[in-house]
Amino acid sequence: MKRASGFTLVELLVVIAIIDILAALLLPALSRAKSSAQQTVCLNNSKQLNIGVHLYADAYNDTLPAEPGLCAASYATNDFAIHFNHLIRSYVGMNGTSSPQDMLFACPADTFYYDAPNGGSGWTFVGKSVHELASSDYSSYGFNGGNGYNASYLGVFGMKLTSISIPTRTFLITELPTFAPWSWHQPTKIPDGEVGVNNAKNILGFADGHVSYVKIYCDGNNVAFCYEPPDGYDYKWSGN
Repeated sequence: MKRASGFTLVELLVVIAIIDILAALLLPALSRAKSSAQQTVCLNNSKQLNIGVHLYADAYNDTLPAEPGLCAASYATNDFAIHFNHLIRSYVGMNGTSSPQDMLFACPADTFYYDAPNGGSGWTFVGKSVHELASSDYSSYGFNGGNGYNASYLGVFGMKLTSISIPTRTFLITELPTFAPWSWHQPTKIPDGEVGVNNAKNILGFADGHVSYVKIYCDGNNVAFCYEPPDGYDYKWSGN
């Protein structure tokens, strides 16, 4: 009689061990590839939205987005979260009201957010996309218009585009985590008692038209749009 062929238990365990080793070697590379692909899509989105802001300014006598009379509770634009979606939609080829289906306004890395802190501390992690929220006007991105909400904040709300003193360093739009800051692309827990993560990296669209992936300064005590970064950082909040 012929002996039935097949794996022995030892052979099977060896095969499983080899698969585990290969998976351990491949997963980091696949993760890096996925992250790189997400950044590429987000850079492209940011580029198109930045062009939309420039076209908006062209249509409004060189004036950047500014819609006075809105408050934080309205969640419409240029409030605390500094939304701008509905102002530039027609300039990026979109019609109708904002919705979660607007992929141009969705960063593919946008899979979580931190809930508002209590007294500057106690951030709560929420495993949901900001782009899915009506309170973000269904956008992963925001306009640098904090000065339109509070005069003590920095930003370019209502400024003339051509009046920005350093357009290569002053940004117009960015991913929403920049304002705290933290990052979707390099997730790091916000330290207890602080308002953001120092050197969190985000994608910014600048007044001269270029987009870039840069680190954002956080002093740990105030959200990032309350102050300009120190030397060594490649961006400015204020257009002055």
